[in-house]
Amino acid sequence: MPDLLVAATVIVALGCGLNAGVFFAFSSFVMKALDRLPAPEGIAAMQSINVAALTPSFMTVLFGTAAACLGLAAWAIVDWHGSVSPWLLIGGALYVAGPIGLTAAYHQPRNLALATVQPRAREAEPGWRRYVAQWTALNHVRTLASLGAAAALSVAAIAG
Repeated sequence: MPDLLVAATVIVALGCGLNAGVFFAFSSFVMKALDRLPAPEGIAAMQSINVAALTPSFMTVLFGTAAACLGLAAWAIVDWHGSVSPWLLIGGALYVAGPIGLTAAYHQPRNLALATVQPRAREAEPGWRRYVAQWTALNHVRTLASLGAAAALSVAAIAG
């Protein structure tokens, strides 16, 4: 594997790992802390987090890593005879399907719906409790997929 590809793979693996850490933090304590709050406070806090998360740095790491994963996967397909090609393809697929796919198809639509909730409305609490449980459960999948992608890409970089 060319040195430039090894370096790129290491950087992308770090991006996957960084995102795994963000998702892990949410799964392991952020959502638990929000769930411990009275529903109106938890809802308002999550609404604020969802707005604050839209920073150039986070979006660059989240989606830049996805773009780089697609590039590594394309390289793997073109150079399929390479010994690390399966690892590059697995890492890229895990990241694009897990964190990006779930964010687009599941988490973002729920975050947008939560943005319209009036925290003190009577019907807000049961919806909030469902949101926390379901959002967190699928966030565990994003965490594991990101971590799996980081591991697969690390194997590729070491073997390359």
